[in-house]
Parts: sequence; structure tokens; C-alpha cells
Amino acid sequence: MFEDHRLSKVSILIQQKKYAEAEKMLADLLREDPNNTRFLALLAEVNIGLGKFDTANTLIENAIGLAPDDARLFYLKAFTSLHRDQFDDAENSIRQATKLDPHEAEYVALLANLRLVRKKYDEALELADHALELDPENLLALNTRSTALIKLGRKAESFETIEGALREDPNNAYTHSNYGWGLLEKGDHRKALEHFKEALKTDPNNEYARSGMLEAMKASNPVYRLFLKYAFWMGNFTAKYQWGIIIGLYLAMRGMQSLANSNENLRPYLTPVIITLIIFAFSTWIITPVSNLFLRFNRYGQLLLSQKQKISSSLVAISLAACLAGIAAYAMLSDERYLSVAAFGLAMMLPFSVMFSPSRYKHALLVYALALAAVGLIAIGITFSTGELLHGVSTIFIFGFIAFQWIANFLVIGADNR
Repeated sequence: MFEDHRLSKVSILIQQKKYAEAEKMLADLLREDPNNTRFLALLAEVNIGLGKFDTANTLIENAIGLAPDDARLFYLKAFTSLHRDQFDDAENSIRQATKLDPHEAEYVALLANLRLVRKKYDEALELADHALELDPENLLALNTRSTALIKLGRKAESFETIEGALREDPNNAYTHSNYGWGLLEKGDHRKALEHFKEALKTDPNNEYARSGMLEAMKASNPVYRLFLKYAFWMGNFTAKYQWGIIIGLYLAMRGMQSLANSNENLRPYLTPVIITLIIFAFSTWIITPVSNLFLRFNRYGQLLLSQKQKISSSLVAISLAACLAGIAAYAMLSDERYLSVAAFGLAMMLPFSVMFSPSRYKHALLVYALALAAVGLIAIGITFSTGELLHGVSTIFIFGFIAFQWIANFLVIGADNR
């Protein structure tokens, strides 16, 4: 009876997010019964709440060794794997949980959510519907269903579903955030902003709502709204289709260049198209940090920007300033060496814009960007000492810059598609 009382208190502390107190009580309980899988599972939940996903995973694996038929343990393992970006492990674990207990809506809902993350929208919708058959009020299933529907172009059904989720829990931060992202994809940034504000009122540390609010604020700019439409459109494709679009645009541009070079009559028509495609491609890389830079002058926007976003936007701004300064110096002094400064500034806007983006390999983009910057600065130094624009180091920089665009796409698309 005393143990039941302590377990009830632990559950209440977890609901209140008083994880330190819950952790202390569970440590006492585990000293008395170190092989109790219920205690281990609760301690894992506490560590999940504290963001200690590696510790949580170790606790769950120990518990699974003691109770390999406990479906909830596999559900918790899936949850920790999801937060550690181990999507295959997460899916294997949640499938095991649904196999052991096929009638638990929360397990089916998490599997649906994993299918959604991996852009299997039809499967996600089917699984979310199944979860709602088991529990019509399951919030994760309702949110997953809503997002899957909007990705499938069924917007009316999507918003009807998400509004149903809000009726179930009007103050749920995740539902408000999800609604906001759905509205952003629809193109209604003003209404989206309201839902992100509601989510942050309930949970001020909600990263999903914070990033959504940033996008909604930037979407007040009509140019950024166009970019956002493109980003949503591109982001809804799986990796192979994204690569197909990128390679297709590249080949189309190269084809037009060849045609323009070989046909004088077509050149005046093709050259503006080629230039537009180049500007469009470059702008999709730099528009986010540039818009973040403007938000730093907004008293609310600067509070939403992370330190990494501020660093990235500052470096892009410095690169742009270097480019303009190089052009100005060349115009005034007619010294071609300053063109190396202009080219360096223009080129470095791209790697600095994505250096902190989530990628397949952690810190890979950051290391590449810093290495490329170092090579570029050395190249400028050699240019000013020798007077030569093109030399061994500048050639390395040029090839490094060209390669970066393909490598960055590979790393970012890989992370986005899991």
C-alpha cells in the first residue's frame, strides 16, 4: 500500500514535470527493488523529460531484458530512439509494441507519426485512422491524421481534424503548434501566428512552436512567403524525388547554357532564364539567414532566434558586406585583386547560411564551412601578394565551393528523409 502511494506520487510529479523530485523517489524505490521493471520504466520517463535520452534508453534496455513481453517498454524505447534520430530503431521498437499489444491506440499513433516523419503519408493516415478507431480522442493520432491530410492536399479534412483535437484539449501546446504549421503551409501566416502564441503561452520552451512562430513572422514578407511555399512543396517529397528535381534543374540549366552558346538567335531569350534560375537557386540557400538578420531588429523576433541562428545570419551579413566592399574597391581603384574579396564574400554566403542545419553527420556542414573559409582567406592572401587571381589555392576554393552545394544537399536531404 505504501509503495502504491509512492508510485501515485511519482506519477503526479511526472505530470507536473517535477522530474528531480520524481527521480529521487524512484531511486529510493529501485534501491529496495532494483529489478522492478515498472520503476525502471518510470525512471526512463523521467530521464526522457529531462532530455537524457541515452540514460533513458539504457534503463529501458535493462527493463526489456527483465520483461521482454512488456509492450510499454518497447513503446518507450521507440520514443527514446526517435529523439536520438535513430528512426529505424524507433520503428522496429514500436512495431514490436503494437505486435505485443495491438489494441493500444498510443502505440499505433506513434507508429503513424513515424511513418509521417518518413513522408509515407498514405500509410500514416491509415495508421492514424486505425488508432482513432481504438481511441477517438487520442491527440497524437488526431495531430498525425491532420498533418498527413494536409500533405496529401486534403486541407479541409485536415483542419476539421485538428479543430477536433483542440476541442479535446484546447490548451495542448503540440496541437496548437501543429495547427500553426498547417496554416503556414496553407499560406495563412497571420492565423498561424495566433496558434504559435497560444502554444508558447502553455509551453514557453516548445521548440516546435518557437520555430513555427519565427517562420510566421518572416512570412509577413511577400518574398519570404514565396520561398516558404517552395520549401513546403520541396519538403513534402522523399529524397529520391528531391534529388530528381535538383538534378533536373541543373541539367536543364546546363542544356540552356549549351544551346545559348551554340545559337546566337536564342541567346537573348535563354540568358535571362539562366540568370533567373541561378539567382533562384542561390536565394533559396541564403534567404533564411538573411530574413533572420532582419528579425534581429525586431524586439520579439530577436528573442525567438537561437544563438546559432544569430551567428549564421551575422556571418552571412559579413560575407555580403565583404562582397560589396570588394566590388566598391575594384570600381574605385581598378585593382583586380579586390575581385577575389568580392568573390569570396559572395561564395561564403552559401556555406555560412546552412552551417548549423541538421545534417546526416553532426557538425559536418560547420566543419566544411569553416575549412572553406580558411582556404578562401589564404587564397585572398596569395592573390594580394602575387597579383594572380587564379592559382592553386583559389582553384581549390572554387572546386570546394562547387562541391559544397552537392554535399550540403546530400547531408540535408538525408537528415530530412531519415
